[in-house]
Amino acid sequence: MNTLTHAAILRSGKYADLKVSNEESMHALQLLQFMMRLRLCEQMLADEYHPADEMRCPVHFCIGQEAVPAALSMLLHKDDYLFSHHRSHGYFLAKNGPMNRMFAELYGKETGANGGIAGSQDISFARENFFSGAILAGATSIAMGAALGIKLQGLNHVAVAGFGESATDEGIFWETINYAAYAKLPVIFVCENNKYSVFSPQDKRSPSDNLTEKVSAFGMRSKAIYGNDVMTAYRTLSEEIDRARRGEGPAFIEAYTYRWNGHYGPESDDLVGYRDASELEAWKANCPISLLRNELINNYGFNNELESEWKQAIKKEIEDSFNFAKSSAFPVIKDWKNLNICPTQPLADRLLREVPYEKYSIEQKSIQTKGY
Repeated sequence: MNTLTHAAILRSGKYADLKVSNEESMHALQLLQFMMRLRLCEQMLADEYHPADEMRCPVHFCIGQEAVPAALSMLLHKDDYLFSHHRSHGYFLAKNGPMNRMFAELYGKETGANGGIAGSQDISFARENFFSGAILAGATSIAMGAALGIKLQGLNHVAVAGFGESATDEGIFWETINYAAYAKLPVIFVCENNKYSVFSPQDKRSPSDNLTEKVSAFGMRSKAIYGNDVMTAYRTLSEEIDRARRGEGPAFIEAYTYRWNGHYGPESDDLVGYRDASELEAWKANCPISLLRNELINNYGFNNELESEWKQAIKKEIEDSFNFAKSSAFPVIKDWKNLNICPTQPLADRLLREVPYEKYSIEQKSIQTKGY
């Protein structure tokens, strides 16, 4: 597959290029275990969402898109920053966010990662420098700001932004790319190109499928990869994160992948008619978990017994997380204003106070800076 596009991937059929070297075999097992954990977590959340109707927020599942978060889970350090879009669960777990606190956040409980007031789309875990958000392209610009802070302080950290291709429809994305490249910031932009912005395919929003080419025009290292090949994702991200740590500036990685679920919630939205069933089945045939699992079974002795042990332990963790979430109390919020204004920052409160209109004079002298 010389030129990666969604159309080219569908034409190519069964993917057969995933390979694990002897030196990578232990890492490959860890990657597989992470992807299985994430897949089971998402599936069991989806199964529980209805008919119980106890989760207090919309949920954007990442089933089918497990490879990139798996790779990041092994490459990022505690002090590195990870910012993600609204499809946040894989990234949350990749940055060592505790599963039980993620579940409690979905249920709107006080034991949630954000006290039950952020929900799935905006969940964060500051202790591990992880933050997600529903603002389209927000992860990219905020990650750039974090990377600027890292550089100004002379730290050996990186910032990573995970987002979908629809973020590139926003002007702030291109402003971010331009400045990050110019300032050689230690930031990695990971675009999970799953083709659709809700119901709108990329070719209905852009004249061509060439994001990597566009980004490279800004002077940034850019590479498109098959995003369901977790070993390729791991190798590519490993190289680019190391280069960013060494002061070689940012990189853009476009990982072509596909979401199996609807845009949000467990229900299918295929009744809208925006994608063909054959397209979904073609991507399911190249499931990122199955691709790696088959390679490890065929060449590295992975077997059903070990897989069964993993799944049993993962299901136990998920069941415990459900019990933790359901048995926790709802938060008691006495003053909703304090959710927006921090009472421990009196200076900020003074600066943000409303100034009476009569304090302004229409007669005041206007001084214009020379040169304008």
